[in-house]
Amino acid sequence: MDQKKKTVFMTGVTGTMGTSALENIIPHLDKINLKLLVRDSSKNRSFISKYDKKYNIEIIWGDLLDYESVLSGVKNSDYIFHIGGMVSPYCDTKPYLTLKTNVTAVENITKAIINENKENDIKLIYIGSVAQTGDRCYPRHWGRTGDPIKISIYDHYALSKVLAESHIVESGIKNWVSLRLSGIIFPNILKSATAITFHVPINGVLEWCTVEDSGRLISQIIVEDLKGNLNDNFWGRFFNVGSGKNYRLSNYEFESLTFKCLGMPDLERVFEPNWFALRNFHGHFYYDGDKLEEILHFRENLPIEDYFKRLGSQVSYYLKLGGYIPSFLVAPATKMYMKRIAYTKDLGTLDWIYYNNKERISAYFGNIDEYNKIPSTWDKFELLKLDKENEAGKNFLCDHGYDESKNECDLDINDMKKAALFRGGECLSDNMNKGDLVTKLLWKCGYCKKNFEASPKLILKGGYWCPFCYIPVKQWDYDNIAKTNPFFNQVWEFNHKKDECNVYKFDEVFCKDGVKWDDLY
Repeated sequence: MDQKKKTVFMTGVTGTMGTSALENIIPHLDKINLKLLVRDSSKNRSFISKYDKKYNIEIIWGDLLDYESVLSGVKNSDYIFHIGGMVSPYCDTKPYLTLKTNVTAVENITKAIINENKENDIKLIYIGSVAQTGDRCYPRHWGRTGDPIKISIYDHYALSKVLAESHIVESGIKNWVSLRLSGIIFPNILKSATAITFHVPINGVLEWCTVEDSGRLISQIIVEDLKGNLNDNFWGRFFNVGSGKNYRLSNYEFESLTFKCLGMPDLERVFEPNWFALRNFHGHFYYDGDKLEEILHFRENLPIEDYFKRLGSQVSYYLKLGGYIPSFLVAPATKMYMKRIAYTKDLGTLDWIYYNNKERISAYFGNIDEYNKIPSTWDKFELLKLDKENEAGKNFLCDHGYDESKNECDLDINDMKKAALFRGGECLSDNMNKGDLVTKLLWKCGYCKKNFEASPKLILKGGYWCPFCYIPVKQWDYDNIAKTNPFFNQVWEFNHKKDECNVYKFDEVFCKDGVKWDDLY
């Protein structure tokens, strides 16, 4: 490799976002060296052969769980783009493996950086997720970084992303950035109907990100940093990543666009509204989503209708066969197929109702009475029409519990104590260097009464709080936490009743008849 060039190390290049990132980085190989960590398999070797024979790319055949493989990638690198890990749909039924993979991978990366004495030199780019802030339906459908971390019940993937992100923030590595990516739109998403389809409330929202934008995002970080344009306005920060206002969609709007681009009947002829959950998924509009675009200029800004037309032209022909068959034949057949998916054993919403799965019903509906209130026909179901302009978002933002009009360099111990109080706890430290958001302080949780250390950056800018009860490593106890934590209650009370008192223990919800999910599915 050319020692005069900067070296980029990437993980996850065989995945959806990683492949797009690789395609966008290749035109810049005259400026950088590129190393890729790829899990060894016949499928991945076939994929990589298209690149390593044509370009001067170093391939490390290994695994994120193998420290030596990770160390090989970290050595002599200037940038690390950690895109890899377990994602849906494979991770959906593998909670323990998902946690092990996604958290251990980050631990291996940070360990290698520190062991190489490069914590002040290497730049680490981590791909987070919108799932980290959980269910944000109306009227909490607008959000920004610093909002409460809230991991939806059963969402072990989001838990793994939270644990990994917080580890990076507190690792001592100077130049990191966490990019909390929204849902990615890509051609294969049009054929990925699973039970998870019905976990999404029909009035739920997302500010989607196109796969093309996600790839440009990665290459633009390299381009702009090599120009010297990325500094404290980028490194050491959290960003929400979406494709902008045009891509702010309710789930109803998203499904309608999907059906239209495939030439399918209207979704009202295929779905029934009471197949969909009322809560406990994830997603919101990004009030601060344009911040990253202003720095990196990665968006294509194609109107959403045009994007879906292009998407439809990229999918396999068989997915569009419904457009050539009379709708009076297609609609009932498709509805029957979709209903079977909603009855998927243990994961489908209709399966929960049929077998009176009380834990699932309480998490996603509240109780069976709330489910029974959902109309079975669309003419009686209220579809929300939401204003997608940023100006409208101002009316729905969360309070972060301190004076956000102050410059970061002016934040002091009084701001920390005020923020802790709003989280139902205390800041036990008596002093801090003004503006120092990196040095850890001592805090006390008002719910579990335990003390913990954390940086102001993690608490104020990341939206975190107590690692013992607030982050559901052992159990989700949000109903009770919300009663003592006004900060968190903002994103809980809007669709939960005060008399709810549910506790979901991790090892119980992911175990059936004494067998862990990982061994069942």
